[in-house]
Formats: sequence, structure tokens, C-alpha cells
Amino acid sequence: MHLLIPAAGMGRRMKHSRNKLLLPLLGKPLLAWTLETAIASESLEWIGIMGQPDDFADFQEIITSLKPHKPIELITGGATRQESVYNGLQALPDAAERVLIHDGARCLVTPDLFARCARALQDCKGLIAAIPVKDTIKVVDDQAVICDTPDRDRLWAAQTPQGFVVEVLKDCHKTGKTSAWQVTDDAALLEKCGFPVKIVEGEETNLKVTTPIDLAIAEFILRQRGFLGQ
Repeated sequence: MHLLIPAAGMGRRMKHSRNKLLLPLLGKPLLAWTLETAIASESLEWIGIMGQPDDFADFQEIITSLKPHKPIELITGGATRQESVYNGLQALPDAAERVLIHDGARCLVTPDLFARCARALQDCKGLIAAIPVKDTIKVVDDQAVICDTPDRDRLWAAQTPQGFVVEVLKDCHKTGKTSAWQVTDDAALLEKCGFPVKIVEGEETNLKVTTPIDLAIAEFILRQRGFLGQ
């Protein structure tokens, strides 16, 4: 299984001027935690990281420090996550038939989740990791007035990894590009193109580190797992 990691964003919501994946978490950059798990996963044989060239020296330093036993390639990302994944798809090895896409900021992912997604992808064209929504969700209008309360039993919060048959995802990205669709995840492209996308139950701890509070929560979770920092 091949893995693409979008890592081209900045840390605006983290209130930081640099790529948030370079921020420290218990003495290691966020990206290092994500990569360590991907390297340890027996389900993955090749990793591509989509980033901005200005970050490549730092990314390469992280990769070198981890002494990976599988290929890791740096790929120039785009201005959006959608553009970055498109670039990553073009850089996949010719032999790649299926791909997992995992946000670099979800640094608490486990090898088990990678493995479960990889297995499930053998029987479908697309899937996402997700967890059931616990909160009651309100739909509001542009005046911040509630206009609907959807049934919580049918709501799931999307995570990554998301997995796809490579040719299907490439075709959907091409359609999205020519149609000027703007989406926040790759599953939405398959949905717009009429393909079913399955759910693989994710992990409560698989949070996306976006704000300083998320960083504190991630540190707590890692300490609960026995990591004490450097």
C-alpha cells in the first residue's frame, strides 16, 4: 500500500508563521510522530510527503533522523490540500494501485488504523476513517439562526486515512479540476462523481492538531501512551 501525506499548510490557526508540522510535540516535530507510525506500519511500502520547497530541508532532516527502511519521497505541494493531493497522485510509482491519504497533522494515528484501512480498501473503491458524532449538530443560516437539527445517529466525523483506488481518484481529481470544484477532502470528489465511499471506524485519539489546545491534548494522549518526551 502507498501513502500520501499532505504537509504543505501553514500554522495560521496555530498562530504560528511556520509550517505547524515542524512545531515540537514532546521534543519531536509533529511530522516526525506521523512518519514514525507510517514507517512502523507493515501495511505501507512507500510514503510521499507533499510540502512546500521551503520546508524540504527540515522535512529531510526529520526523515534522516528516523532512519526509514522504506522509500520516502518529497513532492511539491499546491496552494490547497486538493492541489497537493493532485500533485501527489502524479508522483506515485507506476505500480501503485491503491493509496491511503493521511493528514500530517493527525500525528496520533496508530499502525492498527493504517492496517484496517488498507485491508478494507481491497474490497471497495473508496473509504474514509470516521467516528460517530457525539454532539448534537445544528445547521444555521447566514444570520446564525438554527434551521435544522440533523439526526445524530446518521452523522460521522471524517478523519484520515482515506483510501482509494488510484485510477479512480486520479479521474475524480481531473474532473474536479476541470469543473472548478473546491472540496476539503478526497472523499467529497468521489461523492460528487457518483462513487460510493465506505466508512472504516476511526479512533477517538486520532485528532487533527490545528490549534494550541489540540497540541496540549496530543501531548496528554502521548503521555498516556507512555511517551515522556526528550
